[in-house]
Amino acid sequence: MKFILLIISLLTVGATATVAQDKVPVKFGKVSPGDFAPKVYSIDSNANAVVIADVGSTEIVGNTKGWFSLEFKRYRRVHILNKNGYDISNVTISLYTSGDDEEKLENLKAVTYNLEDGKVKETKLDTKSGVFKNNVSKKWTERKFTFPDVREGSIIEYEYRIKSDFLFNLRSWEFQGSIPRLWSEYTVTIPQFINYVFMMQGYMSPAVRENKAGQQAFSVTASGGTGASERYNFTANTQTHRWVFKDVPSLKEESFTSTLDNHIAKINFQLSEYREPLTYRNVMGTWTQLAKDLLEADYFGEGLRKDNNWLGEYIGDLVKAGGSKKEIAQRIYKYVQDNYTCTSHNGLTISQNLRNIAKSRKGNVAEINLLLTAMLRYADIKADPVIMSTKSNGYTYSLYPLINLFNYVICEARLDEKTAFLDASWPRLGFGKLTFDCYNGHAREISADAPPLQFVADSLMERKVTSVFIINDEQGKLIGSLQQTPGYYESYRLRNRLAEKGKEQFFTEAAKTLHSDAVIQDPFIDSLDMLDMPVKVQYKFALNSEKEDIIYFNPMFGEGWKENPFKAAERLYPVEMPFAFDETYLLRMDVPAGYEVDELPKQLVVKLNEYDEGVFEYRITNSNGVISLRSRLRLSRANFQPDEYELLREFFSMVVTKHNEQIVFKKKK
Repeated sequence: MKFILLIISLLTVGATATVAQDKVPVKFGKVSPGDFAPKVYSIDSNANAVVIADVGSTEIVGNTKGWFSLEFKRYRRVHILNKNGYDISNVTISLYTSGDDEEKLENLKAVTYNLEDGKVKETKLDTKSGVFKNNVSKKWTERKFTFPDVREGSIIEYEYRIKSDFLFNLRSWEFQGSIPRLWSEYTVTIPQFINYVFMMQGYMSPAVRENKAGQQAFSVTASGGTGASERYNFTANTQTHRWVFKDVPSLKEESFTSTLDNHIAKINFQLSEYREPLTYRNVMGTWTQLAKDLLEADYFGEGLRKDNNWLGEYIGDLVKAGGSKKEIAQRIYKYVQDNYTCTSHNGLTISQNLRNIAKSRKGNVAEINLLLTAMLRYADIKADPVIMSTKSNGYTYSLYPLINLFNYVICEARLDEKTAFLDASWPRLGFGKLTFDCYNGHAREISADAPPLQFVADSLMERKVTSVFIINDEQGKLIGSLQQTPGYYESYRLRNRLAEKGKEQFFTEAAKTLHSDAVIQDPFIDSLDMLDMPVKVQYKFALNSEKEDIIYFNPMFGEGWKENPFKAAERLYPVEMPFAFDETYLLRMDVPAGYEVDELPKQLVVKLNEYDEGVFEYRITNSNGVISLRSRLRLSRANFQPDEYELLREFFSMVVTKHNEQIVFKKKK
């Protein structure tokens, strides 16, 4: 299964061949006793509920405001199989709003069906008292309702229509979700004078895909200045697009997933152009135009264009201290990081000017990093903002300037012919470092040329080295030492953990991981305040285990992989690790005094594939009473496609098996 990304102009001339002429298998209100018969569906025997049909359509119609509106219709039927499927009976419908204008929800009907004594009983939703409004933001409201009389085995269905004067808000459609769907269909009809692009994503192909040319009559009424109105009637060519997906499995979140929204079968739309007979207008614009607009906007970059001499009272001394551009930038970065609090790591715009941000010493991620950009410019360092979308927010498209897909701002600084990407919104994040959530592909520099940037997880290599040395002391007890240099991101997590819980708790937990009877001595963490560098952990320890006849001993000392992160038998979307990694573990250990080796794990060397993109080595020997172990696990890629999943799962299965094998010592006779 490969990822499908279709960017298609909706002004296609002519019709595309139809794969099949299938029709929706159910109709609103037509429920028979036989519809309740299935207790389990073959598409997913463990499903708590199954969508029988989910059907939507959008067309553009003339309105009485001298323009055009979107008319969206939806019908959905679901079979609830057990109590764990009750959540599907809670429905939320989102409506866009702007000032006094709001999308209108009309003709809502919702019915619950139950089988009682062989007959179908229906319970209708009271749409006057049972539908509630919720204001989400300035731009969005919600209508919420819950189906009445829902039980195990209930069938629920609803339909509604939304009229919208916001042509840019052509509704997207999800063909896939958290429960299986037997039938999911969407139809869109577009007239020749409006152009959209649409983007289809996912790893399934539709069972039906139709494109049909046609004609549609339009009636537009425009009000005159004296109260009179004028009506325009005309006919225009249209293009109707229809997609049907059948037997769509649910998509469940598994380990190493950015966000499921990146991977479900889905189609999104973007208004692109108005065309004749309308006045031509490029609605979507270009990246350079978007960058220009952002830099001139008071909610983003207007403050960067000013001289901002007032910044001298905040960072004047840092600039006067001199040094290279990098040294000055490092001082300014540390000043912002240490003195400003980020109130939200999800933000693309500012709600206050830079001077107020500087005074309040707090702001969202956009406000913090735009202030950093202004400070660097004050210090005569070339700096520009960069917009991106974090992994948890989803992908963006480099071809199209869709600003609503972005949610994060960082700073790009040019320092002595080198470029550093800076994010001062996180405490303890090193200079020139970004959290791995930022490595989500396409980003965009907001400057005159607006060049694209790429931040990919495959470019991050996390290296970790652990060395353990164990000997018998004079009393015959095992004592040893551990030295560890974790990778940068593990070091970053460790710094945050220590700031929250302290060193004492950290080393107490480390002793439990090391061995149930371990006692840690002389613990020390080096480079803790050198935020750009990995830390170094070291300590001595004693193992106070009882002298049993047989000792089972895991030589990985808690550093091995304890379970396979890839549990599912198959995976329908990519594996997205935060980084590539290279972990080396070294052990030199005396055989416990008075014991001998009875069993030793076998050595193993295995490669992930023929391209040497992954290797696992487990080399262990026993020579003259000394056990030596070298375990190395390396993956040179962070992302793997669905067709590579089985190979990756088997590879980690061997790693986990080997890392959990034990040395068996038996007491000498």
